[in-house]
Amino acid sequence: MRDFIENMPKAELHVHIEGTLEPELSFALAEKNNIPLPFPSPEALIAAYDFHDLPSFLKIYYAGMSVLIEEEDFYRLTWDYLEKAASQNIVYTELFFDPQGHTTRGVAFETVITGIHKAQMAAKEKLGIDSQLILCFLRDMSAESAMTHLRMAEPYLDWLVGVGLDSDELNNPPVKFKEVFSLARQWGLKLTMHCDVNQKNTQEHITQVLDDIQVDRIDHGVNALESDALCEKIKAKQLGLTVCPVSNRFVVQSLTSNEIKAMLEKGLLATINSDDPAYFRAYLNENFIALQEEGHFSKDQLLTLAGNAFKVAWLESDEKEHYLSKLNAYAQTAVA
Repeated sequence: MRDFIENMPKAELHVHIEGTLEPELSFALAEKNNIPLPFPSPEALIAAYDFHDLPSFLKIYYAGMSVLIEEEDFYRLTWDYLEKAASQNIVYTELFFDPQGHTTRGVAFETVITGIHKAQMAAKEKLGIDSQLILCFLRDMSAESAMTHLRMAEPYLDWLVGVGLDSDELNNPPVKFKEVFSLARQWGLKLTMHCDVNQKNTQEHITQVLDDIQVDRIDHGVNALESDALCEKIKAKQLGLTVCPVSNRFVVQSLTSNEIKAMLEKGLLATINSDDPAYFRAYLNENFIALQEEGHFSKDQLLTLAGNAFKVAWLESDEKEHYLSKLNAYAQTAVA
């Protein structure tokens, strides 16, 4: 089963590029940029990954960004993830990035997006992996800041496929950003928002992303299972749900394998993703493997999860069919 997962062609739709910053690269960039780190070694840094909920994770996550300064840093960060992804038979990925986490430190928006974009182009040419970029707004910052950063992105619209919303959900409902997402929609960008597992007012937030924001996808979204009405609405809209099993285990001490099976049984388009793999110590294959081992998923169920990711990816129909054909060809040879 492990070989089956590792060799299966996959798409990843929920991965934060800043969350792929491995400790070794963090130390290398800290030395290059003369930034002191409060840890003596990469191993000590990993040992400090002591988070048990969303706020405790975010505290460490944002501190880690401090080593990213120059265009080449963002290039290296993105290249390293895409190289890792290609090695795991990820053939397509959509990357989140958090520009506010950098501009607030004095790093120019242009520096961030240019470094990421150049790495995407290089990886497509040299590794054969396709990727698209999603600008995420930090929901614990103001809507005005989000709008400012959306307008910063206007010269780079051809480099973006969509916008998202992440960070601390407490007292930061989706409707806070309604005008920002409305303008993004007018500009032709796709929309997604995080509705993380077991957050306060999560049912209300999921309702808002469906009715007020009218997203094209929901990140996480596990708590929709608590409402038949929400599940029916998500199913009717054919919205993808980007679930992150190992990430969930850190936040709610469960891989949510039962919930993911329930999604499949209800006909919801659940997908599997790694979220912040350097911090959770698990990339996409490790997420699939852990999920399968806990929930005893069949090969057919795993293929469905993988196929869902291609179906809800922000690609043209012919591109989706190309990837689904690759997956189907794999299934024909790999399913005993």
